[in-house]
Amino acid sequence: MSETTTVKQQNTAAFYGQAVASFGVAIGAVALGIYSLDADAWVRGFLAIGVLYLVTSAFTLAKVIRDRQEAGQIISRVDQARLEKILAEHDPFQKL
Repeated sequence: MSETTTVKQQNTAAFYGQAVASFGVAIGAVALGIYSLDADAWVRGFLAIGVLYLVTSAFTLAKVIRDRQEAGQIISRVDQARLEKILAEHDPFQKL
């Protein structure tokens, strides 16, 4: 069988930090906007709950997409291993 190495994709610390900082700034800006909104407390509360629901839904969607992609990679690797095994066992000079 041929030896293959898998490339592990990993984000840099700078990219991770930028993503966390961007998320923090976005949440902070929305929270400040809702807090300073000239509306009743129940309207601001409703908007805050809506934002929290949107954020948790976005995290869930991102996780589902990542899980589906990882499952596809595993299936692809299993299929590749099966193909390599079949090719390694095949002898083109053997009589049928």
